[in-house]
Amino acid sequence: MKKQWKNREGVVYSTNQDFEYDTNEIEETETLSPAKQKLSVFIDRKQRKGKSVTIIAGFIGKSDDLEALSKQIKTKCGTGGSAKNGEIIIQGEMIDKIKEFLLKEGYNLSTK
Repeated sequence: MKKQWKNREGVVYSTNQDFEYDTNEIEETETLSPAKQKLSVFIDRKQRKGKSVTIIAGFIGKSDDLEALSKQIKTKCGTGGSAKNGEIIIQGEMIDKIKEFLLKEGYNLSTK
């Protein structure tokens, strides 16, 4: 259990009744609906020792929703991957399967 008082930054004590502690927490943006998302899907080989990965970029929303979408895609493709910073990285060249899945789910795909 995370203790809230340990996250306070810079103030030990304040006599101001309306004082709000600064906890430096990053607020996540609300997840857009699939129809409003503009995702781009492409293959990348740079800095991966010659191995190919498929990257889905442009997701706007909470990290939990990004993880859920990542899990669905990894299950659909039968491969591993990761999700962070608004990007999903899937191992291998799965661009056709991923595009088909995202279009079926109602996501908009932008062309590069």
